[in-house]
Amino acid sequence: MFRFILSFFGGIFTTVTMGAAMVALSVGAVFWMYGRDLPSHESLAQYQPATISRIYSGEGQIIDEFAQERRLFAPADTIPPLVKQAFISAEDKNFYTHDGYDLRGIGSAAYDAIRSRGRDVRGASTITQQVMKNFLLSGDRQAERKIKEIILAARVEEALSKEKILELYMNEIFLGQNSYGVAAASQTYFNKTLSDLEPHEAAFLASLPKAPSDFHPVRRKDRLMARRNFVLKEMMENGYLDEATYESERAMPLRSVQNGDFESFKAELPPRDYFTDEIRRQLSEDFGEGEFFTGGYTVRATIDAEMQPVAAKALRRQLENYDRGLGIWRGTGEKLEAEQLENWAEALANLTVARDIDLNGVWRPAVVLEVGDQEMRLGIEGWTEDEPAPVVPREDIRWVKGSFFDNFEPGDVVHVRAMTEDGDGSFIRWTLRQVPRVQGGFVAMDVNTGRVIAMQGGFSYQHSVFNRATQAKRQPGSSFKPFVYAAALDSGYSPATIVVDAPIEINTPQGLWRPRNSSNQFYGPTPLRTGIERSRNLMTIRLAEEVGMDVVADYAERFGVYENMGRFLANSLGSEETTLYQMVSAYAMFANGGERVQPTLIDRVQDRFGRTVYRHDERTCRDCTQLASLDPGFAPRVISNRERVMDPITAYQLTSMMKGVVDRGTASKTVNLSVPIAGKTGTTNDAKDVWFVGFSSNIVAGCYIGYDQPRSLGKGASGGGMCGPVFASFMREAISKYGGGAFEVPEGGQFIKIDRFTGARLSDSATGDNVVAEYFRDGEEPIFGITFDGGFAMGADLPLFEEAGGGGRQVTTSTGKKAVVGPKANFGTLSSGGLY
Repeated sequence: MFRFILSFFGGIFTTVTMGAAMVALSVGAVFWMYGRDLPSHESLAQYQPATISRIYSGEGQIIDEFAQERRLFAPADTIPPLVKQAFISAEDKNFYTHDGYDLRGIGSAAYDAIRSRGRDVRGASTITQQVMKNFLLSGDRQAERKIKEIILAARVEEALSKEKILELYMNEIFLGQNSYGVAAASQTYFNKTLSDLEPHEAAFLASLPKAPSDFHPVRRKDRLMARRNFVLKEMMENGYLDEATYESERAMPLRSVQNGDFESFKAELPPRDYFTDEIRRQLSEDFGEGEFFTGGYTVRATIDAEMQPVAAKALRRQLENYDRGLGIWRGTGEKLEAEQLENWAEALANLTVARDIDLNGVWRPAVVLEVGDQEMRLGIEGWTEDEPAPVVPREDIRWVKGSFFDNFEPGDVVHVRAMTEDGDGSFIRWTLRQVPRVQGGFVAMDVNTGRVIAMQGGFSYQHSVFNRATQAKRQPGSSFKPFVYAAALDSGYSPATIVVDAPIEINTPQGLWRPRNSSNQFYGPTPLRTGIERSRNLMTIRLAEEVGMDVVADYAERFGVYENMGRFLANSLGSEETTLYQMVSAYAMFANGGERVQPTLIDRVQDRFGRTVYRHDERTCRDCTQLASLDPGFAPRVISNRERVMDPITAYQLTSMMKGVVDRGTASKTVNLSVPIAGKTGTTNDAKDVWFVGFSSNIVAGCYIGYDQPRSLGKGASGGGMCGPVFASFMREAISKYGGGAFEVPEGGQFIKIDRFTGARLSDSATGDNVVAEYFRDGEEPIFGITFDGGFAMGADLPLFEEAGGGGRQVTTSTGKKAVVGPKANFGTLSSGGLY
């Protein structure tokens, strides 16, 4: 009997032992099978998460940021213990004691799933397992993925410290509102740093990983409150909070940026504009878009935060003045349906219209609610009872053709701003505004470094993101002529050289080309200076023919105006397209004495570790590392290593000639500043594009205005008349900040007085409006009286100056009035490129 009992229990023991062995072998086989082809966990040690790239102004203020996933990386030692404790309590209270997986938790989850017959399936993943899922595995709920999680978690626990694993988790986890990681989430929900969080706020964040969309702070406020209080209770039970603290924190209301309890961090950021978007475009090309959006770069921009609004205002004001002069109301093109007007504020908030315009006050979107004969009632976005009644009087639309009834209907979406007194700022009335159809661009930069201090690519970035300063290719017109004159001056000509201003005819494959001056007159032999001051087309063509278009094109390419300029005479008048950005940077080389300038919007770029990966200024400072003091009279020497692209005397001669454009030429009526200014106007055929590019001794700036789909700006439009005021308005402020002075005269030359109308040499004591002192190279004896005609002969049948412009005929206009119009146009009467 005893032997039978022993045999019975021996059999049971053997069965149990064999069963356990089989289970162990089975489990081992499963883990071996799934553990063979797992991804390597070693990459986690070199983890570099996708983080935000930020752009800073020169004063260190954040002006924009770009990211695919909004993440601010926070090393483990910078995350406060309170925040770590909240997440551990919410997600994995045994984190510091388990080996990567929690068998008790897995068993409990399995039991609940079986008991509920699959209705209650919850995760039992530890923080380590969640790291494996987020970094190395998929997020599907399958037993196979769970096994792989456990295997990898065990391996990672052996390779990385608990703090490193927690760092990976707390920087990678998605917490809603496009926020990845605890640092970004803290800023998104509370506009606080991690160190400023209260316990209930830390518990708020720790509530989100489970299902961020199900715990929205506004739509699911009650559910989030319950989850937050649960996390607080877990923190108390785990010993991280005492009972008194728990009770006080539990009683705190659920506050967040989304509820309006805190100001959003976005309020501190200015609206995105053309400047920062151009930086994004350029760095995406240099580094790759994916790398820029995820690399966590720190970009120091060249923008002057004081001058950028000045540039925007100057361009916007000119565009609006032109648009209002047309007397046509177009509005925004948006309209609310009748059923939307009952809740117009919400409907208006959801519309995409420009909200970044500040011109004599902020432009606010509004909707027409009621149209009357003498006034129109509006619903204005953000309007409060403290503001004047939202009514626009009839007198506000005197500039528009027609009445309120002719131009407006209920539901029309418009822009409006408060009109105020200039003196005391008192309210006058609400005034309607509209984004002009005509557009333009403006760029200003330092002539010595190429640092762009201001750039405006259109009226409103939110209305149109197309950057007309850098992306729009337009005909520069007569603003290109200085490059023709530069080629001539470097080829032995002088400002006193005489060139014939007379009719020209050229046979082309398209027919006979007879270019003309803007005045349709011819002025005979004229010095180069007067030719550029008065923007004479025929002189420029003859000069280009004398010098050779190959030489002219080489100069234009050397200055960066074009990459491969066409060798056609029409291009000497600026008929080949380029960008404002390229033109302004080329003019900077005239201003600085002929040294190459590389324009830039960026001073420095640093990677996520603070290493400089790009620096614009490559000049060397000879004594910077040796200075022990800043004694009076002793300063570091900055050595320029820039390439010379132009003889300094040539650069000065050209600058002096372009100063005449401003003093008495085509820009004299609109550009009158307190320091010497040089520049050139440009107006293309039918005034489709108007330009002015000019400079002081230290700042160069340029403006272009035209329709995106080129068409005439109308009779009388010119570069001096439209872009001149934009330049002058900006430069007045720039001069008050940066100063300015006389243009530096290079060594190696002498001044000789000449008659600017005839080119004749005058005595040193000569005075008068016709007298100008020209700068000539030492050892160069100017030869006066020689005339150049470019090799063009004057045909006997060509009209002379008295006859030019004749041949018109009288017609009756649509209003019944009589007017004289010119003869029918043909190829010979049209010119390409610049006029004024």
